[in-house]
Amino acid sequence: MKKIILVLVFCISGKFMFAQLIDNLTIGLESNGAWYNDDKKTGSFFDGVNNDGDEHIRFNNYLKLDYTFLKNFTASVQVESYEPFALLNYSPNFEGTNIGTYSLNYKNSKFDVSVGHYYAQFGSGLILRNWEDRQLGINNALFGGKVNYNPTDFLSLTALYGKQRVGFDLSEGELFGFNTVFDVSNALKFEKTNLSLDVSYVGRKEATDIIDPEFNELTNAFSGSLDFSHNNFYSSVEYVTKGEDLIVQNINNTNIFPDDFVKNGNALLFNAGYSKSGFGLDATFRRLENMSFYSDRETAGNIYFENIVNFIPALTKQHDYLLTNIFVYQPQGVVNYTYDAGIFKVGEIGGQIDMYYKIKKNTPLGGKYGTKIAVNASYWAGLKGDINTDFENLDYDMDFLGFGSKYFSDISLEVRKKWNKKLSSIFYYVNQYANQKEMLSIFSAETIKTNILVAESTYKLGKGKSFRVEAQKLWSNSDDHDWIGGTIEYNFNSKFSIYINDIYNKGTDKDTEKTDYYNFGGSFTKGATRIGLNYGRQRAGLVCVGGVCRFVPEATGLTMNLTTSF
Repeated sequence: MKKIILVLVFCISGKFMFAQLIDNLTIGLESNGAWYNDDKKTGSFFDGVNNDGDEHIRFNNYLKLDYTFLKNFTASVQVESYEPFALLNYSPNFEGTNIGTYSLNYKNSKFDVSVGHYYAQFGSGLILRNWEDRQLGINNALFGGKVNYNPTDFLSLTALYGKQRVGFDLSEGELFGFNTVFDVSNALKFEKTNLSLDVSYVGRKEATDIIDPEFNELTNAFSGSLDFSHNNFYSSVEYVTKGEDLIVQNINNTNIFPDDFVKNGNALLFNAGYSKSGFGLDATFRRLENMSFYSDRETAGNIYFENIVNFIPALTKQHDYLLTNIFVYQPQGVVNYTYDAGIFKVGEIGGQIDMYYKIKKNTPLGGKYGTKIAVNASYWAGLKGDINTDFENLDYDMDFLGFGSKYFSDISLEVRKKWNKKLSSIFYYVNQYANQKEMLSIFSAETIKTNILVAESTYKLGKGKSFRVEAQKLWSNSDDHDWIGGTIEYNFNSKFSIYINDIYNKGTDKDTEKTDYYNFGGSFTKGATRIGLNYGRQRAGLVCVGGVCRFVPEATGLTMNLTTSF
């Protein structure tokens, strides 16, 4: 607790000390805290990761300093504090108070050079992406060096080397990378057409204790992508191939290494769309086969996304409402044989289509202000092919475009309507199919089919005041799930707001029945500073940010968030 107080005092006082002394220093502070309570519905508080239920008050604190000097140089350091432990569901590797990342960067018109910790992305991220998401507890920054060189306005070259961050430590495996982006349009002076080519390489080198392994220490991955746009049309295609590597299997929460289960991997991503004023259409197709890629093999499939080299988000609609996020899709790009359930998964195939249309003003359906309509449909399945489930000789041979067992589908319709200058509404319908057995690899899990309706209205009261009310209802084919929910929000002005929401399951699911998952709180924003306070219950399940989903446990308590920069 003393460390927490010292960090906060240093951050707050630093605003005044450094602002007066150094004009080129930027300071960012984020503090996320929780006071976990015992609850007769969600149970007594206990941290299964740290095997401790006595420490009810916990904080994740981040202090980021960026200092620019000599015109082209920037020095950065991020101090992190997880005291006495990190918040629930964060990796136990986030422990104590220490320097999380630090770096030195030099940048001019031709060069962008970083040493220390840095973030990088090649292509869409299917081959390499390093990023930080504090809400999900992800920070897989590379520690080493990166050089980006732009010899012309149509050519960009990047080379990098590093080890991934794991808590306050580094991975055993090393990563090498090279990326070339060639802007064909600039090189050939196209006027209305944009065309670019992206070629990437990533190598992961990690020693192994396996005697006479049937795989190399170095695993090579290559990707190529082509981006094209002309007038209102755009498209892109990317293909990734990953060399042979050991496939790690998880049995009873323990990773095992069948030393002859060695396979390569690949991915195909295609996107195309058309947009103009009042209309937009976008379609995405993706196929993944054995695209698990970790800097340390033995950490493959860990729930904290530590050591993960590439970025594979769920390509489904990112819903905004509580009931539409109970059954969500998690990408299935990892080879996994669940023996007790008899499920052998190699990857996924599917995609989604988005359409947006605005009905014109002063028409029968558009009314005075027009009407906005958005439709989304997604479908995901396993790969089809031949599979050998003999543990002594695990193997598979998948069809390239074959669709296997259906995993998930989601169809949604959203209508946004402004009735007058003060009142506007949103009407939302979602139909979902979730094959829980296949997606979660649980033999006894049901296939859930849902229909969800949401109605929301906002009324502006003038002078920044507004009132928002929201009602939700979920029907399903299962007696376990019959949910209702709602939200009320009041904004006193553009800075201060309060809210209360609740979802309740009238079904017979033993984990959630007859439990109000309520939350109430508010936030205050002034300039670059925001303070949020919330008390309530957290439902166990998947929480998704940007298509990346992680499981969170059930909990009750008070949470606080503070962010500021200066």
